[in-house]
Amino acid sequence: MKNKLILSVLSGCAFIPVQAQVHTNFIVINLDDVGYGDFSYKGALGYRTPNIDKMAAEGMQFTHFLAAQPVSGASRAALLTGCYPNRIGFSGAPGPDSKTGIDAGEETIAEVLKKKNYATAVYGKWHLGHLEPFLPLQNGFDEYYGLPYSNDMWPYHPQNGIWFNFPDLPTIENNKIIGYNTDQSKFTTDYTDRTINFIRKNKDVPFFIYLAHSMPHVPLAVSGKFKGKSEQGLYGDVMMELDWSVGQVLQTLKDLNLEENTLVILTSDNGPWINYGNHAGSTGGLREAKGTTFEGGNRVPFIAYWKGKIEAGTVCNRMASNIDILPTLADISNAPLSQNKIDGVSLLPLMKGDMEMIPHQYFFYYYRVNDLEAVTDGTYKLIFPHKHRTYSLFPPGNDGKPGEVKEDFELKEPQLYDLRRDAGESYNIINEYPEIADRLEKAAMTTREDIGDNLTNMKGANRRPIGRVNK
Repeated sequence: MKNKLILSVLSGCAFIPVQAQVHTNFIVINLDDVGYGDFSYKGALGYRTPNIDKMAAEGMQFTHFLAAQPVSGASRAALLTGCYPNRIGFSGAPGPDSKTGIDAGEETIAEVLKKKNYATAVYGKWHLGHLEPFLPLQNGFDEYYGLPYSNDMWPYHPQNGIWFNFPDLPTIENNKIIGYNTDQSKFTTDYTDRTINFIRKNKDVPFFIYLAHSMPHVPLAVSGKFKGKSEQGLYGDVMMELDWSVGQVLQTLKDLNLEENTLVILTSDNGPWINYGNHAGSTGGLREAKGTTFEGGNRVPFIAYWKGKIEAGTVCNRMASNIDILPTLADISNAPLSQNKIDGVSLLPLMKGDMEMIPHQYFFYYYRVNDLEAVTDGTYKLIFPHKHRTYSLFPPGNDGKPGEVKEDFELKEPQLYDLRRDAGESYNIINEYPEIADRLEKAAMTTREDIGDNLTNMKGANRRPIGRVNK
């Protein structure tokens, strides 16, 4: 009688099926020192990158994507917080003697996504502070394995004892040092295997993986799977192995039927370190390279792959930056942003095909501690007088040895370039277009008042302090 009563009650109600919650997973692959011309679809010679080429062919590639600073630590701080790094007091590439790192008051991508119950992991290079308060597990990540800073900050640096005195390089798992001076030829495989295992373990819940490869930053190292496989020597071997890694990740998503609810992003922290010659990548013809705010230092590859959501083979020419990654993932996941001011904007409209969207009216090229060295509207770029690194005065080194660079080459007069016609920044047109230079100067003054500028002795009203420990 009881069962009949239940059936009778149910028969009078409309049946509403309960749908499983749909979520989007995120994988951000951040390569180290990869140049604008380093993939075969971009013209690289002597090796192929078929998996990355496939990502570009089946996803969206951005042609004008800028790292917030042309140096590793600051660029990574920008990617993970959505801020110009100098807004949060971050600059340069902190090393083993640093007492600073990302402040506890800042929110990383992992912390933002934790609000939506994401499982989070980072495998690879961290570089936001190596002391325990600054490590990933204290910044929203569930798992961490990798190097706390650059892989050349170790006793085997070719200039150790001359310019540097680096101690042993730790490998860290979660918060624990598990070894020193680890054979670097294993890292690309290790990072990849851990990424795949994390995907399999969390295939039924939302996840975010930050896969921050140590390569192809010098010293180059490659596993036996790819050693000697390219026509370009060790650099080509390393690029082939990184492409293999991307392929393994994409195949895992396909095997687990996760392609349609996983956004995969591929980019680089800054341009190539070209004074390392045959152990360095290609800027694709852009001026200068890593450590400079010319286009070769800031402009990097960016591919977004999201099967069924991003139209295959799309090319986006809008100016965007790695400060936009955090707000994009927050937008897609409907996760609330930090109460702190950030500088990035969501690129989701562009990914959906709204090519009329303009993410940024201006982009500001900061470097060193807080020097505003240039500003662009995406077409014209105004460069202010400043001292900068130049590679062009000296031949590069080879086989792991760096060539000379001049660190304080002085640019004495402002310069204006039309990046549409002159992405190599060769022809100064400031005398022909003074009104454009004036407009860009006014935009620069606004951000000087906001974030500051050491070159003009302006402190900025809205800078926040970097994290610091007294040890």
